[in-house]
Amino acid sequence: MFLRAFKYIWPERFLPEAEQKDPFAEQTPAGPGKTGVLLVNLGTPDEPTAPAIRRYLAEFLSDPRVIEIPRYLWKPILHGMVLRARPKKLVPRYRGIWMDGGSPLLVYSRRQAEGLAGLLARHGLQVEVELGMRYGNPSIPSAIDRLRAAGCERILVVPLYPQYAASTTATVVDAVTRHAARLRNQPELRFIKRFHDDAGYLEALVSRIESYWRDHGRPQKLVMSFHGLPRYSIELGDPYYQDCLRTGRLLRERLGLMPEQVEVTFQSRFGAARWLEPYTEPTLRELARQGVKEVDVVCPGFLADCLETLEEIGQECRDAFLQEGGTRFRYIPAVNDDSVWIGALADLVQRNLQGWPALK
Repeated sequence: MFLRAFKYIWPERFLPEAEQKDPFAEQTPAGPGKTGVLLVNLGTPDEPTAPAIRRYLAEFLSDPRVIEIPRYLWKPILHGMVLRARPKKLVPRYRGIWMDGGSPLLVYSRRQAEGLAGLLARHGLQVEVELGMRYGNPSIPSAIDRLRAAGCERILVVPLYPQYAASTTATVVDAVTRHAARLRNQPELRFIKRFHDDAGYLEALVSRIESYWRDHGRPQKLVMSFHGLPRYSIELGDPYYQDCLRTGRLLRERLGLMPEQVEVTFQSRFGAARWLEPYTEPTLRELARQGVKEVDVVCPGFLADCLETLEEIGQECRDAFLQEGGTRFRYIPAVNDDSVWIGALADLVQRNLQGWPALK
C-alpha cells in the first residue's frame, strides 16, 4: 500500500503488464508460449516530405553509435545546420524512388517478413513474425509489444545487416534491450550477430546476379559496393571491414570471377573524416577513364533497395561513370523479396531457433 500511494507522485519505472483476474491464484499454463521473430532494418521517413525526413534524420543522427562525435559538439551542428538544410535537399531524391506502399526499404522489408512467416508456417513452425525499424516506423518497441501481445515468450532478433557493425547491428541490440529493460515480464531474447559468410545468403546473391546476367549479359567489371564507415571505427576494433572483404571474396569465388574482374568499394560517405576506401563513385570514374566501358554494380550489404542503392548508385554513380566515358552502367537490384533469399532467411532463422519450442 505504501508503494501504491506514491504512484501518483512519480511515474512507474516499468510498463504495465496485462491484467490478471487473480494474480495470486495458480495459473495453469496452456503451453510453453509462442516463439517470435523480429526482423529489424534501418528505417525510413514516413513520407517524402521535409518534416518527415527531418524527424527521421533527427532520430537516426542522434544515435551515439552512428555519430561518435561528443554530444556537446554534435548537437549544435545537427540541429543548427544538418536538420535545417538536408531534409529539403532529400525530398526530390526520396520522391524519385517512392513506391505505392511507401519507401522501397519499407515495402521490401515488409514483403520479407510476410514471406518468412508464410514459409516458416509451410515448414510446420508456429512462429510469429514482426518487422521493426531501428529509426522511424514501425518502431522496435511497437514490434516487440505486438509479439508479446500474441503470446510470445521468446523472441529471436534478426538485424537485416549481413555484415556486423557497431553503428548498425549493435544499435539494434541497444534498442531491443532498452525496451526490454522497461518490462517486468521480459521475454527470452536471442540475437543474430552477422551472416556475412552464410551459404544461403551468398547463394541468394549469386542467384540474383546470375539471373540478371542471363537476361542482360555480363559486364567487363563487377563492382561490389558496401556502405562505408569512418576508418577510425575499424581502428577502434569494429569488424565491419573484414566482414565486407570476406563477403566480397566468397561472392567472387562463387561467381567464378578472377580478382581483376571485381572491385570492392564503399559508398555513402558522410562528413569530412576519412572513410573506408576505395570510394565507389571515384572508383567508377577512374574505371571509365581507364577504358572500362561496361560496369555492373551490386550492393551485397543491402538486403532491400533504398535511397542508397536506387538513387546514389542507380543515378548518381551511373551519371558519374557515363560522364567519364563509360557506355553501359547497370545496377543489379538487391535481393528484396526474391524467393531464393526468403528461403535462405527462413533457413537462417530455423537454425537460430533450435532448442526453442516452435512446432505446431
